[in-house]
Amino acid sequence: MRLHDDLIAEDIGAYLESHEQKSLLRFITCGSVDDGKSTLIGRLLYDSKMIFEDQLAALEADSKKVGTQGGSIDFALLVDGLSAEREQGITIDVAYRFFATEKRKFIVADTPGHEQYTRNMATGASTADCAILMIDARKGILTQTRRHSIIATLLGIRHLVLAINKMDLVGYNKSVYDEIITSYRAFAEALPANLHITPIPISALAGTNITSRSPETPWYTGPSLIDYLETVEIERETENLPLRLPVQWVNRPNLDFRGFSGQIASGRVRPGDRIRSLPSGRETTVTRIVTHGGDLAEAVAGQSVTLTFADEIDTSRGDMIAAASAPAEVSDQFQVKLLWMSEQPLLPGRRYLLKSGTRTVTATVNAPKHGIDVNTLAETAARTLELNQIGVTTLALEQPIAFDPYTENRSTGGFILIDRQTNDTVALGLIDFSLRRAANIHWQALDITREALAGQKNQQPAVLWFTGLSGSGKSTIANALQKRLYAMGRHTFILDGDNVRHGLNRDLGFTDADRVENIRRVANVARLMSDAGLIVLVSFISPFRAERQMARSLMAPGEFIEIHVDTPLEVAEQRDVKGLYRKARTGEIRNFTGIDSPYEPPLDPELRLDTVTRTPEEAAEEILKFLALRGTFEI
Repeated sequence: MRLHDDLIAEDIGAYLESHEQKSLLRFITCGSVDDGKSTLIGRLLYDSKMIFEDQLAALEADSKKVGTQGGSIDFALLVDGLSAEREQGITIDVAYRFFATEKRKFIVADTPGHEQYTRNMATGASTADCAILMIDARKGILTQTRRHSIIATLLGIRHLVLAINKMDLVGYNKSVYDEIITSYRAFAEALPANLHITPIPISALAGTNITSRSPETPWYTGPSLIDYLETVEIERETENLPLRLPVQWVNRPNLDFRGFSGQIASGRVRPGDRIRSLPSGRETTVTRIVTHGGDLAEAVAGQSVTLTFADEIDTSRGDMIAAASAPAEVSDQFQVKLLWMSEQPLLPGRRYLLKSGTRTVTATVNAPKHGIDVNTLAETAARTLELNQIGVTTLALEQPIAFDPYTENRSTGGFILIDRQTNDTVALGLIDFSLRRAANIHWQALDITREALAGQKNQQPAVLWFTGLSGSGKSTIANALQKRLYAMGRHTFILDGDNVRHGLNRDLGFTDADRVENIRRVANVARLMSDAGLIVLVSFISPFRAERQMARSLMAPGEFIEIHVDTPLEVAEQRDVKGLYRKARTGEIRNFTGIDSPYEPPLDPELRLDTVTRTPEEAAEEILKFLALRGTFEI
């Protein structure tokens, strides 16, 4: 067989055709800090002749300037492209590189080893077929080694190379190698049983056992790293799974054409196949598979296509087209595993955006059932999740989505959580299963409607949400307003922050997580009271905009009225009727809003009340006039 260099010189067309037919392997390098991940990839690129002459010249110059090998070639610089990475000698971002040998094509992701960049490692692992877990022979198994192992297997990677690197620095000592392998296999007993582990002793810098077996390790009889990567058999299961096509775009260029475009996540499809559109459940038959290059007789996982149907069915962006004979599940409540990737901890009860495929919905994340210890895989108690922690929890969606358990389909069982305020990605999630209650709990139809209950009281329901610092006068104004409404014959109820904590919320403290849960419970109670036709006065500090927005979204349109009792901190602290500010200043009270816990003022409230220049009675009068103009009742 001719070498590919000769083939390029003689017949570039034949070379490109042979290259196109090669299989593709995606893999990552992972492990702890300074285990040699970037150096290994640089060595692979160098040995596979994937570096141009000008790149090699630049590498030699950079190695002398910022390298860590005393002027010799520093292969890590080929992938550590950020200036901060070169200055510190670390990897921060995920670097993807392509290279090829005579037998196979590769896309490798160089992932960072620092704990604070674990989220970047998870990003690289989410699309990988294989992982090379780097271990410094001098240090052995570290916490980050275990963490990366768990994340890789959670994300479905079942082929793992245990690359014991820097063997040259321990004199290629076989006993060191054996001790590390024994230690890792003891840890790996808790990992999935179908995980294939292949240990290889290497020196990425010296090239030992990289492209061929080295005489430095005569006691090692396994494959070189390249031999392994060229021959490892990866199950291309996505093509053999049932059809799943998340709809990205409804293609309607004219009145005579309506197609549904997207990338096939798994399976295959042919004209004449019976499909089901989810979550609606409507079925029809595929008539055409349209692509830019013409119609296809068959399309498989990974291809981007437009499907046309025999019948007009309601299918939109975010829906999923699935095989009618093996459809995906549909649910709005799940048990999931989360890898938390934000410096701000999980706030149970807060609503986040969940993005699965092409669909984005609002999700409420509950308190974790338990965390997962990265050293032992044991279950640990957890009330929240911090940066890089892994835990199991449940969540509820505002709308149902189509899904498969992650263990059955990586493409349709994974998701990300997004903070609604900052748009930051805060977590990576894997769906375990749908909760049984999602299918067994239904809304009970009632004969007396909320409109009838409000009509009986001759008023429109409303939720007046008083928010402001402690001492701003929320409860005082709410009390004055209720007295006026009562005198007018209106039906009201006050939900006061202090009063509710004596009963419904007596189990909650004042951490951010407890404050979120406090407001979640109260908002749902307020919704029930508005359903009863009441005018509900809610007096809570409610410091976070996200929770006030959550409360607003629970109510019928126009029923939520946000009232910012706007009092400067210094004025509220001077009043200090309950002596709370004094205790907060002396450290007797922690997590006190305005002192050591933030207050996020409303950006666009319906009413803003200045309690410095008006009395509670004047404020109540202003609210009454607003309600009358709004049509809540007639004065």
